[in-house]
Amino acid sequence: MAMIADVAGVSKNTVSLALRGDTRIPAVTRKRIQALAEEMGYRKNPVVAQLMSELRRSRKTGFQRTLALLNGHRNPDAFSTHPTIRAWVAGCERRGHSQGFTFDRFWLHDPELNGVRLARILHARGIDGAIVLGAFLDSRLPERFGALWEKIACVVAGVRTHQPTLSFCCVDHHALVMEAVRQVCLLGYRRPALVLSEVVDRLVEGRFSAGMWVSQQALPASDRIPSFALVGTDERFPEFRLWYQRYRPDILLTLHRHEIVRLVGRLGLEVPRDIGLVDLEHNPEQADWAAMEQGNDLSGETAVDMLIGMLHNHEVGVPRFPRATLGSSYWVPGRTAVPQGEPASRAKRPRAVKS
Repeated sequence: MAMIADVAGVSKNTVSLALRGDTRIPAVTRKRIQALAEEMGYRKNPVVAQLMSELRRSRKTGFQRTLALLNGHRNPDAFSTHPTIRAWVAGCERRGHSQGFTFDRFWLHDPELNGVRLARILHARGIDGAIVLGAFLDSRLPERFGALWEKIACVVAGVRTHQPTLSFCCVDHHALVMEAVRQVCLLGYRRPALVLSEVVDRLVEGRFSAGMWVSQQALPASDRIPSFALVGTDERFPEFRLWYQRYRPDILLTLHRHEIVRLVGRLGLEVPRDIGLVDLEHNPEQADWAAMEQGNDLSGETAVDMLIGMLHNHEVGVPRFPRATLGSSYWVPGRTAVPQGEPASRAKRPRAVKS
């Protein structure tokens, strides 16, 4: 590094920052030093790099850089009002702050913003990395931001995006459903069924329904129940009633907690005595429910780790081969799904189902 500094006519610190892609060094100088390092055969020592990273992280001197959190949801307040997105944001900020980063926030549906303008704002603030959260509209990013993605490093948390497809991280929805089915079968349920909005399943490219289909192949053919596509509640009740009467599921897996409670209630069923319920996304505020913990905050942390790695390796623009990182989930016991054969007097109806 000292030799590179001598040849380039800059300080060793400037070389160090340039090789890390630090935007405090002008872009022209960064590229010149990086090209010179490549020409001179410089290779990073991974042991030293890790040590220096630990030293920088242990310092108590504010943040190193600023990253952008881009709200892709139609609601400008989704970072604070949408429970899933709120968890992603919390994970991003927790990991980012621990690594010396701070965040600026932007809304991708702001009518006054487009890719060119946002790129200029980010450049003026020294921001060259961003995380997209809440891109739920068919997993497509607004077209007017096309000019932005080629200028920054970017990771999407929660879903895979298309047009463009960027590197992303999210929970493994396929494995999540398979684990949920495994757990309810261990409790003695024989006829699990998935009740889910087609829009939600399509958003994750059918991984919920695919996980359900694979899990059902281990069940007797007579216990394999087709999923019910939930769109609304009251207008679908006659279809839901016919579906239930035909297939008689003994436990439902869903993401639509309140809608399912109303439908089951209109059938005159009591939970868990007559039918079990599982929420595929655990809500700490309704701890009585059996559920799957998706660890959405960990997806936020992973997104930051991925982005930092991209920045360190100068990976900017839409990747030719986007990376995908899938997180695990785990079962959270609750009183909406109980061991079968348990006396009715002990299988009390949970408070969550009374809503």
